[in-house]
Amino acid sequence: MHDLSNVTRNDQYRALGLSTFSFTVCFAVWTIFSIIGVKIQQDLGLSETEFGILVATPVLTGSVSRIFLGVWTEQFGGRLVYTLQMLTTAVACWLLSSVQSYEVFLIAALGVGLAGGSFIVGVAYTSQWFEQERQGTALGIFGAGNVGAAITNFFAPFLMLAFGWEQTAQIYAAILALNAIAFYALAKPDPSQVQRGRTGRRPVSTAEQLAPLRNMQVWRFATYYFFVFGGFVALASYLPRFYVGAYDLPLATAGMLAAAYSMPGSIFRALGGWMSDRWGARFVMYLTFLVSLACLFAMSYPNTRYVVQGIDEPVEFTFGVGLEAFAVLTVVLGFVMSLGKAAVYKHIPVYYPYHVGSVGGLVGMIGGLGGFVLPIAFGILNDWLGVWTSSFMLLFAIVLVSTVWMHVAIRLMERRRHPALAEERFLSDVPDEPQPPPKR
Repeated sequence: MHDLSNVTRNDQYRALGLSTFSFTVCFAVWTIFSIIGVKIQQDLGLSETEFGILVATPVLTGSVSRIFLGVWTEQFGGRLVYTLQMLTTAVACWLLSSVQSYEVFLIAALGVGLAGGSFIVGVAYTSQWFEQERQGTALGIFGAGNVGAAITNFFAPFLMLAFGWEQTAQIYAAILALNAIAFYALAKPDPSQVQRGRTGRRPVSTAEQLAPLRNMQVWRFATYYFFVFGGFVALASYLPRFYVGAYDLPLATAGMLAAAYSMPGSIFRALGGWMSDRWGARFVMYLTFLVSLACLFAMSYPNTRYVVQGIDEPVEFTFGVGLEAFAVLTVVLGFVMSLGKAAVYKHIPVYYPYHVGSVGGLVGMIGGLGGFVLPIAFGILNDWLGVWTSSFMLLFAIVLVSTVWMHVAIRLMERRRHPALAEERFLSDVPDEPQPPPKR
């Protein structure tokens, strides 16, 4: 672990506060297409599949860039990498306002997507400031920056109505640039950078940082994150379109209902971190998956009209989830997904304390790819099946597979390593073989 002997509580709170606020701003920018994309779809006459690709394109950059940004953060420090990442994204967001064609929109969206890479930079930077027993809570608080999606879903429709979508993009870009400058001015250098300068150690090579990615356990964590984070990003972007199409709501109302999903899906991540510190991340993951299965089963059921042959005449009745019940289910789903996001990242500093950037980057990349793939899949399913709830059927299948795989993998691991204590260790998060520090 990094030397924290000279780190004060104020230093920890400063690092946590600055990184969390910056992540919130970045996440708001990252999901901007969930609102302005609806207007772009109307202006360009895009199909549901084309709209899904447009919304998902920023997620692709934000996902793929995470592994590289994570490695660079370990090598050059989060204070520098975070600042440069935000400034680059702000430029791309500003240039978005001058685009006219769908193809160029996709290219511009790739640049805006760099905002999503801020997550792993913040994780690697924030985790360095806290002791292991407090990292789950700290990273949970940091992850609450996902609330940026709710901010966009709530405020962007009103900005767009008042100024137009082009000026909305410019406002977002200006706020992000100002935040980047403030972050660099107020943040302190990473403890690892200070320690490296004091001891004269060379930066860890990229090959050394990527070495743990050979472990299947890392990919299992990434699979969990595909749903809890990738699914969250996908729904945060997709729900406004869903409410407009399935329930014929105005965009402002649809945005507020989507914000009601995004809000608990963000702010309760801090609670998920605390729960993971207290009861274990495995317990929290089981809670997340089981409640998600129940919610998605109900949300998947399309409005259906049944005709039953009665004694005297046919009897007709309908079954489906009304708008109010559906909105409540999204809030519950967002809540447990926020717990799961914190639980996944609780594992990483415990098992891989010297490779948080690379391991966290890979996990974040796979999770982010979920946010890229799923909106496209939602659009394809809508065009193919013509059923609005088909997207939630897909999510239900993903969670079911993940739950079974997690349960089988954990039981096999515990029985193989500790056959006599398998039952007692079932929900334990204590690592059997934490990764050693990289060779210098």
